[in-house]
Amino acid sequence: MNKFLKSLCVVLVIALLSVLCGLAAQHFADKFDRARYPQKFTELVEKYAAEYKVPVNICYAVIRTESRFDPTAVSGAGAIGLMQMMPATFADLSARTGDNYETGMLYDPETNIRYGIYYLSMLYDRYGVWDTVFAAYNCGLGRVDGWIAEGKVDESGRLTEIPIEETRQYVERVNTAIAKYEKLYNK
Repeated sequence: MNKFLKSLCVVLVIALLSVLCGLAAQHFADKFDRARYPQKFTELVEKYAAEYKVPVNICYAVIRTESRFDPTAVSGAGAIGLMQMMPATFADLSARTGDNYETGMLYDPETNIRYGIYYLSMLYDRYGVWDTVFAAYNCGLGRVDGWIAEGKVDESGRLTEIPIEETRQYVERVNTAIAKYEKLYNK
């Protein structure tokens, strides 16, 4: 075999190995990301996402951001469960639906997912822009309504300024999670 053919074979083998290594790296990166951004409680999330017309990836992103899928999570502010529902919000929502209310029910994944997604749908009906919904989900309707009254919103209803750093970062984290879920599961 002449020198040129040997060199060509070496280049082709290296190119093939590079492609294979790249594919393997992408495979493991996706596996790692799927472990970090899982789809847990799928039956419940899909059921209530469909019922309340909230995109599934938004539901997963909020759950991941709020509790990392821990149904026993409790925040320093007293929010409970997978979607970190405040007991007062749960009491209001359960009164609207005519259901019985008991704070301990928020530890039940189905109850928490159902009411969390129901609340997201109500917020979307009110604001019509997901970033504004996420801000309200995090810091409350009163604050968001105040920011809107102060003109901190564009013509589409999206907040142009979120004065609370924690809420601003929350909106960013939820959007990052949505993008990850779309990339990983909507191929």
